[in-house]
Amino acid sequence: MTNYAAWLVDLDGTLYRQSWVRLAMAANLLLGGRAAIPVLRAFRRAQEQLRHECQENCDDLFSLQIRYTAERLELETDQVQRLVQDWMIQRPGPWLRRFRRSGLLAEIRRFRDLGGKTALVSDYPASEKLQALGAADLFDVVVASGEPGGPKRWKPAPDGYLIAAERLGATSAQCLVIGDRDDADGEAARRAGMAFRRIGGRRARG
Repeated sequence: MTNYAAWLVDLDGTLYRQSWVRLAMAANLLLGGRAAIPVLRAFRRAQEQLRHECQENCDDLFSLQIRYTAERLELETDQVQRLVQDWMIQRPGPWLRRFRRSGLLAEIRRFRDLGGKTALVSDYPASEKLQALGAADLFDVVVASGEPGGPKRWKPAPDGYLIAAERLGATSAQCLVIGDRDDADGEAARRAGMAFRRIGGRRARG
């Protein structure tokens, strides 16, 4: 793994065990957030819709996802924004740290100590989650939808990884993508001409 100048790392499902976090959050929703459940479901459906519609560049994908959700449920965009921020970004924080992949985080730190460059690439806002994981200092660059300079297409489009490589000053051949989904991170890596390492997670859809 030290043959590469840069590691470009996915967040959700890669830096932490997503299935355990989802179980914990499902319990929290049932106990005190039932009203948020239809909003979160519609939010995820909106992403799949936009993934197909935005084959070309779309500005501010995260805001579009919020707007699509609000329109589908006939809610105010501010209300959807608050619920998504609360239940998908802030409340999972303590669980992210509990179920983080400590071995991988240690590998990333060793890679940096050896002079390697690192970037975090995510289809969702990432900075708060990185803080919750205690991993914000492990990445030179963060490329995330919903944050300044984020990609205009989601994975498996290669945009996020190509942006990260450019900001790190690395060629595609010098980059290793690390992610949990072959059909998203792996396919994006292949389209970008980069190597891919799969961590846990899901295999490609058949």
